[in-house]
Amino acid sequence: MEAGLIKLNPQLLSILSSKQNGGTDLVPFQREIFVINVFVAGTGYCDNIKNIQEHITPDTRLTMRRHPDNEVDEYAIGLHYNGHRIGWVPMKDNLVMARLMDAGKMFNCKVVSIDRRDPSWPRINVSIYLLD
Repeated sequence: MEAGLIKLNPQLLSILSSKQNGGTDLVPFQREIFVINVFVAGTGYCDNIKNIQEHITPDTRLTMRRHPDNEVDEYAIGLHYNGHRIGWVPMKDNLVMARLMDAGKMFNCKVVSIDRRDPSWPRINVSIYLLD
């Protein structure tokens, strides 16, 4: 059997992304471009952070969600773990990412480290990547 590239077509993409067929919603040729490393802002204001943080470890993926109606910051980006907002991208760092998200760009956020010395206000360090 000869090894080579397989041409992608709609049927193949459908099979690859179908969760019924064991797929994982793959996007071909997608790469992560490192953007910034920050500490999550406002973790102490998260309801139930003491319990949630026990599940957050290095390499945990967080969901980034825009909050354009935030009364404090119109460029707010919430960082979520299993549907719970655990904090925010710091205000001083969120403007460009918020505008890119508003234009349809996607980002990944991965936990680098977590300092639990103060369980009511954990310091969570994350790296953010632009998906291209």
